[in-house]
Amino acid sequence: MTQKFAAPRAKLSELRGQLHEQRWDDHRYYHHSVINQSLHFVSAVTFIVAYLIVWREPAIAALLGWGVAMTSRQAGHFFFEPRGYDEVNDCTHEHKEEIKVGYNLVRKVILMALWAAIPLVLLLDPTFFGIFVPHVGVLEFLDHLGKLWLVLGVGGLVFRTVQLFFIRDVDTGLVWATKILTDPFNDFRLYRQAPAELTRRALARLPARAR
Repeated sequence: MTQKFAAPRAKLSELRGQLHEQRWDDHRYYHHSVINQSLHFVSAVTFIVAYLIVWREPAIAALLGWGVAMTSRQAGHFFFEPRGYDEVNDCTHEHKEEIKVGYNLVRKVILMALWAAIPLVLLLDPTFFGIFVPHVGVLEFLDHLGKLWLVLGVGGLVFRTVQLFFIRDVDTGLVWATKILTDPFNDFRLYRQAPAELTRRALARLPARAR
């Protein structure tokens, strides 16, 4: 009986090890800035809310996910994370980008460009190539936009997962997809202290008279 479950347990342990490695690499390589960590906390809270409502209000969940969670998350990476030589990990930014399992900054630019283009296309063609009945009013526009952003999010996840099946292996793709889906909970745990630390540092820079 023990031998029957030994192989599945060993495989599960291996996958957990890969998940831990991907999470650790993501944290140590791409989350040095306390501002970035704070924005990831905001993103995590927003994504968790989106997860709670996605089955009942998919469009609203997608609007929250892309409009708040993803923008705050990627702003942290693009504007606040240092891109010089990483003294802590003894590697260059280019090396980190090359070994990144998921969406590195170049891939994120493409993904975010698609995200930004969708509302523009929807404004120019309210049917979005025949998918919708043209919207009437802002609320219907936002409903259609949310649904399209939801498809983009799911599509981006599935595309990179399947791509990893071919350029790496199936295990890497499945572990990465699991990491992405559970990142909000992991980021909440990792970065929940970051906003308080950011506030403390900001107050420390103020002149004594202004505190």
